[in-house]
Amino acid sequence: MTSAGRPQRDGLSIGAVLAQLRPEFPDVTISKIRFLESEGLLRPARTPSGYRQFTQSDVDRLRYVLAAQRDHYLPLKVIKEQLDAASDPDQPVRALVGVERLPTPEDFAAGHEVRMTREELFAETGIDQRLLAELENYGLVRSGAAGFYDSDAMLVARIVVAMGEFGIEPRHLRAFKVSADREVGLLHQIVGPMYRQRDPDARERADEIVRELASLSVALHTLLVKTGLRGVAGG
Repeated sequence: MTSAGRPQRDGLSIGAVLAQLRPEFPDVTISKIRFLESEGLLRPARTPSGYRQFTQSDVDRLRYVLAAQRDHYLPLKVIKEQLDAASDPDQPVRALVGVERLPTPEDFAAGHEVRMTREELFAETGIDQRLLAELENYGLVRSGAAGFYDSDAMLVARIVVAMGEFGIEPRHLRAFKVSADREVGLLHQIVGPMYRQRDPDARERADEIVRELASLSVALHTLLVKTGLRGVAGG
């Protein structure tokens, strides 16, 4: 018997599951777990009295759902498709598209430049000539002076393809480009005077500042989107 006078059950109670997940997901609640169950993402067993019994597999599944929402901002429908595909050996698992972490200032430093032809870009991303023309028209992708594309263009194209699976077209993404241009404009106002100085140390300091500010601006944007989506994403 439990302290509340109920028969001892096998498996984990919803409270025990919450205790396991709270250190990694501080915002998770019992209501959130129940909501995910109602959406078909969890299927805990029930006792004859109706109490939920979670297995460790259920906890792992729940951890996957919460991480996919937190780290990749995926809709529950897509997460459910991922889980269903993972349980079906004949169904290929659709890879999550996103980043593992927020960018650091070092991510904005110039690195090894990748030079890709149009044909290589098509092969790496799955886009075609028509879609590339749209991306270039809306300023989302552009080639260098010699006509080659870099790794950033490749990643943008891949993300656009992934968003296209949800009915989002390049024209809908123009707002992202406008927002990014405004952020770049703000950073330019701050560091522009430093770049115009002849002192090499000042230019080096400007490089450090712009990388740090770029990292902070992306982090702020990400957190604002995350906050705004809480109500939309069911908690």
